[in-house]
Amino acid sequence: MELKEYKNSVGILNKWARAYYIDDNPIATDEEYDKLYHKVLKFENTNPENSLEDSPTKRVGGVIRDGFSKSEHIKRMWSMEDIFDSEELVKWIDRLKKTTIKLPKLFCEPKFDGASMNLLYQDGNLIKATTRGDGKIGEDVTHNIKTMHSIPLSIDYKETIEIRGEVVIRKDDFDGVNIDRVASGKEAFANPRNASSGSLRQLDPKETAKRKLVFYPWGLGENSLEDENLSDKMKFITTLGFLASPTTKEILGTGALAPDVSEAKAITSDKFIIDEIEEYYCHLIASRDDIAMMMDGMVVKVENIELQEVLGYTNKYPRWMVAYKFPAVEKVTKIKAITLQVGRTGVVTPVAEVEAVNIDGAVVNRATLHNFDEIERKDLRVGDSVIIIRSGDVIPKITKVLKDRRDGTEIEMKRATKCPNCDEELLDEGILLKCQNLNCSARVINNIKYFASKGCMNIDGLGESIVKSFYDNSIIVEISDLYNINRDEVLKLDGFKDKRVDNLIKSIDNSKGVEAWRFLRSFGAEHIGETASKKICDRFGLKFFEISKDNLLEIDGIGEQIAESFVEFMRVNGDKVKELMSIIKPIIIEKEEIKESPFNGKKVVLTGTMSQSRGEIKKLLEGFGATVGSAVSKKTDYLIYGESAGSKLTKANDLGVECLREDEMRDLIG
Repeated sequence: MELKEYKNSVGILNKWARAYYIDDNPIATDEEYDKLYHKVLKFENTNPENSLEDSPTKRVGGVIRDGFSKSEHIKRMWSMEDIFDSEELVKWIDRLKKTTIKLPKLFCEPKFDGASMNLLYQDGNLIKATTRGDGKIGEDVTHNIKTMHSIPLSIDYKETIEIRGEVVIRKDDFDGVNIDRVASGKEAFANPRNASSGSLRQLDPKETAKRKLVFYPWGLGENSLEDENLSDKMKFITTLGFLASPTTKEILGTGALAPDVSEAKAITSDKFIIDEIEEYYCHLIASRDDIAMMMDGMVVKVENIELQEVLGYTNKYPRWMVAYKFPAVEKVTKIKAITLQVGRTGVVTPVAEVEAVNIDGAVVNRATLHNFDEIERKDLRVGDSVIIIRSGDVIPKITKVLKDRRDGTEIEMKRATKCPNCDEELLDEGILLKCQNLNCSARVINNIKYFASKGCMNIDGLGESIVKSFYDNSIIVEISDLYNINRDEVLKLDGFKDKRVDNLIKSIDNSKGVEAWRFLRSFGAEHIGETASKKICDRFGLKFFEISKDNLLEIDGIGEQIAESFVEFMRVNGDKVKELMSIIKPIIIEKEEIKESPFNGKKVVLTGTMSQSRGEIKKLLEGFGATVGSAVSKKTDYLIYGESAGSKLTKANDLGVECLREDEMRDLIG
């Protein structure tokens, strides 16, 4: 993977993650995401100096949504490393042996396909229910959780304890929910995971109660239970009124007595242990139809709590557990048509409309094709029979074209040259086709929503549903209409009263005079995010329209792709940007003078838990002239660490990078 492909892949992963975590509308399969994720991770491990700050590998879990109050976990809620085959299982076992020498006792259980949840009990009472979120802070969904009969509101245990598990919907109940949704004119849920996640986010708890959700515990956060093994702790949890997993398996470690028909023999080989894990893995796959909940894999954990802590954590995963994912399910179907979708940034994505087929409990009638290069590479045609694969997500993937089934009626798909919505000429970047027209109807709603978002113009109260309502009623047809909203027309819409409308108009008015980089970023030009916007404004101020490609390439960190994208965007939309600039009047805030310190001109990396957020400490150090990165390399001058510092501290020591505790860093800057 080259740098250009890596940056593009990070953007694709973030787009998929947002569709899954924020919009509850996945646009890629598990398999597809995981494969690209691991390619990105491999590139970053080899090229840490080029690692992007917004890479999904920097996240622990999902993204926090607006609309629910935030709640902090007492102990971090980790994600799991995924493995997909026997070879990766052996590699994980080998990593364990580097620390444990002898293989410890392991514990296997199904990985249910649902929404992860953290339940906090104090003095025997359920205090709070929080989604995983980003691993530290999630969404408080306590009111909805209290509608679930599988979650006790009180338990016979008085100490503070965080009980973690999966909120799932049984397959039979899932089918019933979808029948009701279709009957009421709503779109059916794609799969039980989306049904679980969507149900937890209902603003009305009564709606959640109708979904028949159930909770299966799989782990603990904060607790003072004294059992040596995790499975023993979890057995105690079931005595408090929680459901037990329908199936589990203990895997004996090296040195233990193996069950044998003739006599008990000591386990001396890794192969015996690996074979036991594989046997149970195959058993679970064979049992998929017999178990009421949807499973997407098997979890393998080290049993001993003390050894778990010795093995420790990476910056994302526990080293003592993995998720051994099931293979995706395949079916054969036929392509009825290939349609084009236009996203917020103008990227045109071809989508295969296929004959409806039931794959693992979900009716599938569409498959993403990503780009025209894929269509050409696979020689994909309308009317083709294809193998389609799904691993739990809403838009599956076509893995193979069955060319031997062609009868001559198939139709080739030519590369698009015009936008399917506005008929403007598309920008052809090779892999990607883009509509550069800001007024394209397919782009307007998503563009306005992005324009108003927190990281851009920060217009409070202008969410997606309001933007769509305004657009559908012709109150807003382009971004500039935001600053000329007709109050009387808004009041005619359902749900809009005087105070709400006045607050929204005030919020829009308050966005005037915003910092120039936010204004520039808010247009959503391809590749022009926060970093690029800041660099352009720092160098050229408000002279957006006078910048040539050569001027841009003089800025450190601005490459050919970003420069070409920016110049082309301004060529197409310059008049619209000038119009908004005259309305909003963005400003340039003079930077504070860099203070003298040992960090002036130095490359710094942060790790571990500190007294302030990483963002605050990054801003502090930048005020003293430091450049704060995310990956440790030979070029790093300082690693500053807090509590629970992990692999970055180890790597920094190995490379001879100077390491400072947070308090030592603060002493140096006075």
